[in-house]
Amino acid sequence: AFNTKDKMIYWKDETTRYCHELLTKELGIEENNIIYKECPWVGGGNAGPSLEVIVGGIELATLVFMNMKRDEHGEVELEGEKFAPLDINIVDTGYGLERFVWCSLGTPTIYDAIYPKLVGELFDIANISHKIDDGNYSEILAEHARLAGLMEINTASQLVSLREEVVKRLKKKGIALSVKEFEEMMIPIEHVYAISDHARSLAFMLSDGIVPSNVKSGYLTRLIIRRTIRLLEESNLDISLSELVVKQMHNFKDLVDWNMKNVICEILDLETERYRETVNKGLGLVKRHIKKGEAVSSNELLNFYDSHGIHPTLVQRIGVEAGIEINIPDNFHAMLAQHHMRAEEEEIEEEMKFDLPATKLLFYEEPDLKEFKAWVLYSKNDMIVLDRTAFYAEGGGQPSDQGVMKINGKNIEIKNVEKIGNNVVHKVKGAVNGIKVGDEVDCKIDWERRLALTRHHTATHILVGAAREILGKHIWQAGAQKGVKQSRIDISHYKKIEGDELREIELLANKIVLRNLLVKKFFLDRNEAEKRYGFGLYQGGAPIGKKIRIVEIEDFDAQGCGGTHCSSTNEVGLIKIVRTERIQDGVERIEFSAGLAAVEYIQKQDRILQESSDILSVLPRRLPKTVKRFFDEWKIRGKEIEELRSHKATATIEDLLSKAVADGDVINDVKVITYMVADDKKGVEEIIGLAREIGKKEKVVGILGCKYKGAKLVVVRGKDVLIDCSKIAQKITKIIGGSSGGKQDFAQGGGPNEDRLEEAINEGKKEVVEALKN
Repeated sequence: AFNTKDKMIYWKDETTRYCHELLTKELGIEENNIIYKECPWVGGGNAGPSLEVIVGGIELATLVFMNMKRDEHGEVELEGEKFAPLDINIVDTGYGLERFVWCSLGTPTIYDAIYPKLVGELFDIANISHKIDDGNYSEILAEHARLAGLMEINTASQLVSLREEVVKRLKKKGIALSVKEFEEMMIPIEHVYAISDHARSLAFMLSDGIVPSNVKSGYLTRLIIRRTIRLLEESNLDISLSELVVKQMHNFKDLVDWNMKNVICEILDLETERYRETVNKGLGLVKRHIKKGEAVSSNELLNFYDSHGIHPTLVQRIGVEAGIEINIPDNFHAMLAQHHMRAEEEEIEEEMKFDLPATKLLFYEEPDLKEFKAWVLYSKNDMIVLDRTAFYAEGGGQPSDQGVMKINGKNIEIKNVEKIGNNVVHKVKGAVNGIKVGDEVDCKIDWERRLALTRHHTATHILVGAAREILGKHIWQAGAQKGVKQSRIDISHYKKIEGDELREIELLANKIVLRNLLVKKFFLDRNEAEKRYGFGLYQGGAPIGKKIRIVEIEDFDAQGCGGTHCSSTNEVGLIKIVRTERIQDGVERIEFSAGLAAVEYIQKQDRILQESSDILSVLPRRLPKTVKRFFDEWKIRGKEIEELRSHKATATIEDLLSKAVADGDVINDVKVITYMVADDKKGVEEIIGLAREIGKKEKVVGILGCKYKGAKLVVVRGKDVLIDCSKIAQKITKIIGGSSGGKQDFAQGGGPNEDRLEEAINEGKKEVVEALKN
């Protein structure tokens, strides 16, 4: 209920009365068995008082009275943040329907009430069924559940306190258990319950089309997936995550989208594989970090888990093996959630406002209007507001119209158009000159540009619909940008779109074009629109307002959209997908052209193909085989050249080693060689090749240089020589006016002073000799 100053629906008293009547009159609960516990509520940047409704130790409902918003200047402080009053009072109640089921069935835990079959199967697989047969089991779990329902369990220490208190209460009832024995009994059972619950969550989330990623809801999905996999491994449960989630889909078959089953299984199998690869890489990283003997900070624990899936308990275990104590923050998971899920406060710029009548939007009323007359309502700097306009204002990823405004025989160029409040603002090239409020102007739209943008916008809707049909119902538009020659759409998908899939999407999109389907544009009340079309309307984001403009391609797609669109799909013309790329985890970008722009793109590709064929003197259809033959031959030649270079490098090094012996440049059995190459590009390749060969040998150090666009230096040693090449390179590159980088066994650098290269090499030799003597 949303209570405003002008309209009060209901507030605390009525809300509590409705709840009490439901529990007592409708469900038959004795009044004396109901506890109303008052406490503050904070969430999502809002706050207010609340009542927790408890029956038999179980919180069945929460009645929240939201009347505050987060505000750094607010006078009320809750959980370390300040809050100020909201303009409206919101009633937000949460009734735990599953808890009502649990309460009515009287099972030891809520999980036994909601999915008894799956819990039983997992107990059997985990070989802990004997605990269920224990006569004290129900009493132990019931006591645990009752007490947990009355406590806030947000940290590990609070969980320890809960378990200690449960053990005390059980002792009074004649059930003697130590905390350790209680934990040994509870942890495997808790894992089974958590796995069952997570599997149910994943069944719903993935069925609704969420794709695992590292942002927003996708991140939460991935977090649940990885925690479930970890619990399965810790419990030694021989069942795949995909099999487990499918079991929960069977349990809730009336509520999930069964058509998504294959996609869900593929997503979960891919995520399982990715998780294990990530953990294997991450374990090496953790071990290397701990091997250094450095402390592991809370931020590093967060990074190990967030980036590599390494739970802090595993980091702690590796630390124990290395003799390093690692403390896990008591509120680790809360820190993780806060790190990822709390949006940064955005600075809201003060929007310009006009005290003018609303602009009449002719681009909706008369979409084919190319020219029109209008009256000037505002004229200042580079901005003009008219009483009516057919210039489309930028929005929904579609750039604005451009064109000209004519008055007294003078043309003024319109560069950009945007909607501010209820007015459309036309920004002109340069400053407004000679146009006054009250003037009548003649306007003309750049129609070729409008037509190109319109075709691309309708093509965007067609491609999103085609992608959903080919790839699955999880496809959701994550962003779009329309252009005159080329446009792009970003869609949620759990893997790279393959070439065959892309061709299928393109083919289906063009079939939709050829079917000449009507494209209808009309406004609907939001509630009616959602009932008729569902939330798939909001592919491009949820529009503001009580009415939504619907763009419906008959029998194919419907979206809430404010852009300009064709009247039928055949007006789009050809749709050609240009390329695709993965722009972030879980998001694929499709770039495409439509209409004449698509034809121009194909002509350009044909020209490239023909020119390439002419160069190789083959027909276009034979080009792939010919190019492959040339490429294979080139690879063979490359290998031969590399072998020759290797032989040459070996011979050069042998000569240099002999020279080092002859010149007495041998320190503690280590030969020190120097070499400088002539001035050309191949010299760089030569000294790098020599350095690689030197690195494979024993008892040798080399200082190599060449002149090419400045001076280049390399310092390299054999693996059995204990000197730091990076330190030596750092010193001698200063002589040539530059800097260096690298490791202890190989370092390189450069500088502009070519004339001092020989001096730098000689200084490097001295440094190496000194290091070997020590």
